[in-house]
Amino acid sequence: MKTLKSILLSVCFLFMLPLSSQAQEVESYLIDMTTYTVKFGHDANFTDGVKKWIKCYKDNNGKGTWNTWHRLQGNSNEYVVVTRKDNWAAMDESDPVGKMCSPIAMQSIVPHIESVEIGIGKYMPNYSKNSALEDNTIVWVTNFEVKDDTAFNEVVKQVTETIASKEGQKRGYWYSILGGEGADYFVSSAFKNFADLDNDRDGVWKVYESVHGKPKTKEIRDKFRASVEDIWSYLYTLESDLSK
Repeated sequence: MKTLKSILLSVCFLFMLPLSSQAQEVESYLIDMTTYTVKFGHDANFTDGVKKWIKCYKDNNGKGTWNTWHRLQGNSNEYVVVTRKDNWAAMDESDPVGKMCSPIAMQSIVPHIESVEIGIGKYMPNYSKNSALEDNTIVWVTNFEVKDDTAFNEVVKQVTETIASKEGQKRGYWYSILGGEGADYFVSSAFKNFADLDNDRDGVWKVYESVHGKPKTKEIRDKFRASVEDIWSYLYTLESDLSK
């Protein structure tokens, strides 16, 4: 578990990072993902504290932007704040407004946090859907812990290209995790709202089979299964009042 000092630094650092539009681009970029696990029974206090911090930041003309996502499933209450940076040099940027508002984080946010986890992802445009993400409020995130990167990437490349050839575009937004523990890759499938989840469509393996046939599908599916150690998924909703 993080110390109080490290949690405060994480909170302040996170809210000082700039986030440009989530629109899809040809080139890659980095995302900073900070997951806050909120103490049981402290959700209202935590969100109220974040709103106070955001008000301070806006009132003092802070320029940074970010998106906050709330996880729906699982045995803990987690919020993930995502910022985007075009390159590593953006990591050197600081924000005096964020520093000025840090006492609010200490008083109104930190006491309600159980733990903090920070991760950095790199966007993979060659595997990803070529469309904007701004209008979506729900994301289904599937994580992959991989034991054979080469085989895994070969499969993802073939499957995403097949989907694009059949449907006109790829389906998800792919990222690789740079260091850390847990997942090595994840794909985010975006939806405009919960009703959008009711729209049925063929799974990726069925689409692949419709193009390449059953023998080839079995071959590549077996290759995929052999390349991964574990797979898990979560559903997240966009918290617009905790975003900027």
